[in-house]
Amino acid sequence: MGEFIFEKLEVYQRSLKFSIEIVKIASNFSYKYSRLRDQLIGAVISIPLNIAEANGRGSSKDKINFYKFARGSCFECIPILEICLNLELIDNKKALKYKQEIKEITSMIYGLIKYQNSR
Repeated sequence: MGEFIFEKLEVYQRSLKFSIEIVKIASNFSYKYSRLRDQLIGAVISIPLNIAEANGRGSSKDKINFYKFARGSCFECIPILEICLNLELIDNKKALKYKQEIKEITSMIYGLIKYQNSR
């Protein structure tokens, strides 16, 4: 099966890898934290999904909107991870690592938005 264009994007690959890592961790949260788990999983998988959907859109304006949705999902992950840290569902080292990865993915998405705005 051939690759789609978005699959070649580093930001897509990184966000997909990040999502898989977070889903694996969140899946181990106890039933008591099921709402938090579901919210985190929803936010994190939304990142690569919106990047992919942006690339299926024709106009730059539509692409930008989906990149902004992906960026918003990145921002949504931050307080959820902070809550997870405070509830001791993840440790400080992982929280810092995840926050840094979100920061880098967000920067890459901003680059895509900037590129689309220049077209």
